[in-house]
Amino acid sequence: MKPLNYCNECNKLLNGRSDKRFCDEGCRNNHNNRLNSVAYKNVKNINKILRINRNVLNSLLPNDDKTTVSQKTLLILGFNFEYYTHTYQTKAGNLYYFVYEYGYLKLENNRVMIVKNKSISQ
Repeated sequence: MKPLNYCNECNKLLNGRSDKRFCDEGCRNNHNNRLNSVAYKNVKNINKILRINRNVLNSLLPNDDKTTVSQKTLLILGFNFEYYTHTYQTKAGNLYYFVYEYGYLKLENNRVMIVKNKSISQ
């Protein structure tokens, strides 16, 4: 007599293959979604912050090559300076922080120059 198997999600008795783990696709999806929601919670939160940062930079630089705004303006719009995707240092030593294709350079007097990397956005 073979051992009884139960669904990993709803604990119903399983019929069919001996290695079957779920009774149907719904239980399999629910189980995996629950596992992934815990594992990727931090990733989702970081992606949300990056998306907000990108949207703020995009809203301030819709068509121009570059513009200058105050750090306070960015903060009011919900920008978080601690989150960015990468940095770029110029030969002159200027350090640009990028959120995907939008970058910014911190200037004197709490000003920020916003630029767009057109090679990324095409």
